[in-house]
Amino acid sequence: MDLKICVLPGDGIGPEIIEQAVVVLEKVCEKFGHNLTTEEAIIGGVSIDAHNTPLTQDTIDKCLASDAVLMGAIGGPKWDKIDKSIRPERGLLGIRKALGLYANLRPAKLWEELKDASFLKDSVIGNGLDIMVVRELIGGIYFGEPRGEGVDENGERYAYNTMVYKESEVKRIVKLAFEIARKRGSKLHSVEKANVLDVSQLWNEVAEEVSKDYTDVDYHTMYVDNAAMQLVRNPGQFDTIVTGNLFGDIISDEASMITGSIGMLPSASIGDGKVSLYEPIHGSAPDITGTGKANPLATILSVSMMLRYSFDLDAEANLIEETVAKVLAEGYRTADIMEDGKECLSCSEMGALVASKL
Repeated sequence: MDLKICVLPGDGIGPEIIEQAVVVLEKVCEKFGHNLTTEEAIIGGVSIDAHNTPLTQDTIDKCLASDAVLMGAIGGPKWDKIDKSIRPERGLLGIRKALGLYANLRPAKLWEELKDASFLKDSVIGNGLDIMVVRELIGGIYFGEPRGEGVDENGERYAYNTMVYKESEVKRIVKLAFEIARKRGSKLHSVEKANVLDVSQLWNEVAEEVSKDYTDVDYHTMYVDNAAMQLVRNPGQFDTIVTGNLFGDIISDEASMITGSIGMLPSASIGDGKVSLYEPIHGSAPDITGTGKANPLATILSVSMMLRYSFDLDAEANLIEETVAKVLAEGYRTADIMEDGKECLSCSEMGALVASKL
């Protein structure tokens, strides 16, 4: 198979972790006989420095011409005080919009080898944790209009945003979540705030209609505040969660942090088009940039998601995940997940080790 990947290293530790992920991807393609082509483009802070914009048309064109996009991380204190319209994060929002990536898939998996790293008690974690959060990505309050700021007649400043969802937007994300749940534990929670928000009432109505086509999936609704509490009280009750952009931003971060190892978690952003984007969920970590302390495993596992969701290469994806588990079981760690009695590796050493054990 021919694989054409657009690589967006980004800022901070982005180039370091991307380099190791590409090493693993090249080794997998060599092992299974795939033809791999990669092309780099810039996004975020480095793009601001070069072009005074976090996302150029050239980067968009390169992404659209690829089969999938692999991204590192964006942002950093260097760009914190510039005009908010061109902050690095605008580049991420922009590429999602340009590629029509309406769904963010955020797995929160507690690796058996890292169980002690969880912030929750053993009695709460039970037999482990494996949750998939499906977050609507290009609608809701982050993109709703009208939005803005002003000054009232008394001279007091104010700002406003609009949370809006169309029926079609809710239907497509909920349908995707049901399909994902069907391939996992056949259990889906729709998370909203229908007791106070009109937009959530519409969300609930549409989700209920879609659920009639998936009677084999155990379907539940839950208010977002209750879901936040339940995630730390009894996370094992969840398998797949679907929710809107704002709630998904918060819930997916909470779900990831209870695993205790944010450096281990990948993500996928997908849509109706042929090009999806894959990235680790952690940030650019400017404080450790260039020190070799970055953990490349979340980016390597993002490669696994890419092979699975963009190319239907399940054997290749499984091999990467199994190899990561083997490396952890053998006692190798990076600084962020280090434990007593384990061997601490640098970013490049971890990448090379995973590649060698494939």
